Amino acid sequence: MKKQLLIFNLLLSCTLLTSCNQTKMNKAIYEGNTPKAEIVGDKYTKKITLHIDTDEKWQLYAGKSIDAIDFGTPVLQGSGKGAFETPLADTVRMYFQLNTETGKTILAEKHLPMEGGYNFRDLGGYKTKDGRHMKWGKIFRSDGLSGLTDADLRYLASIPIRTVVDFRDRNETLMAPDKLPSTAGYVSMSISPGNLLTGVQNIRNRQVDSLMMEMNRLFVSDSAIIAVYRDFFKLVLDEQNLPLLFHCSAGKDRTGMGAALLLYALGVDEETIMNDYLLSSVYLTEKYAGFIEEHPETASLFTVKKAFLQAGIDLAKEKYGSIENFLTGSLGVDIDRMKELFLW
Repeated sequence: MKKQLLIFNLLLSCTLLTSCNQTKMNKAIYEGNTPKAEIVGDKYTKKITLHIDTDEKWQLYAGKSIDAIDFGTPVLQGSGKGAFETPLADTVRMYFQLNTETGKTILAEKHLPMEGGYNFRDLGGYKTKDGRHMKWGKIFRSDGLSGLTDADLRYLASIPIRTVVDFRDRNETLMAPDKLPSTAGYVSMSISPGNLLTGVQNIRNRQVDSLMMEMNRLFVSDSAIIAVYRDFFKLVLDEQNLPLLFHCSAGKDRTGMGAALLLYALGVDEETIMNDYLLSSVYLTEKYAGFIEEHPETASLFTVKKAFLQAGIDLAKEKYGSIENFLTGSLGVDIDRMKELFLW
């Protein structure tokens, strides 16, 4: 009897172990030496390409959500570094698990393939200082939504975006009203100064870089703007509002500070936060190239520089002692809840 009981326990243990291993294999995770890679979608051809830097063998799995990734058959597999086009069409939001011999990582497009937009980004994937990762598909940042195509709106609905937060003022929204995906509600949270094009004739001869730095200082010192960011974080902290997209006209200044504060709250390092901010210079090049060519003296209005965001960050540290003090004290951010919602 004891022998039979021992055999039963061994069989039960093996069954449970196998079940646990299968569960682990069929769940998207970050593990081991996470491979350096990114997913890039072309907004015109709709092709999805894996860019990978490794010397190992690898497999790429895909699904329409993190929990729906199909681990039965890889959509791509290979060995070594390069750019590899997937057989998938970039018409709905896709998520990926990339496995190598020594590590695993979760991927999605950082830069969304909007035909009628430029600076659309998922804040997911960033690694925190304590080794965790931001969840994909929860928080998005962008420039204006007025030029979105029907295909763009279907893509955003496939995420599905539930809340759109608009930092533009009334004049901006009247000039270029948002087009919303069918899944999303709209929240206006006006932050002045308004559209970068407004009054450009009056500021051409001023020191534009100084103007941009002063604007970023206002983001962390002006009581009305602080109140808007406080309300913004209340929305972010309510899970019913997620996935959430926030934007302004260019998606670089008001949105740039909002994104930086979010990343600080989640424990992302300052170099990564600054690099995320600076990506606006890359993605907005096409949007403003024509105007800058005609008015080169205004170029700083339509780009970002490290000094711009740094001016606001430095003032916040000086005024409040630390960014965390500013977040928890002035903006009422629950850091622990933020990490619970947005980190793996």
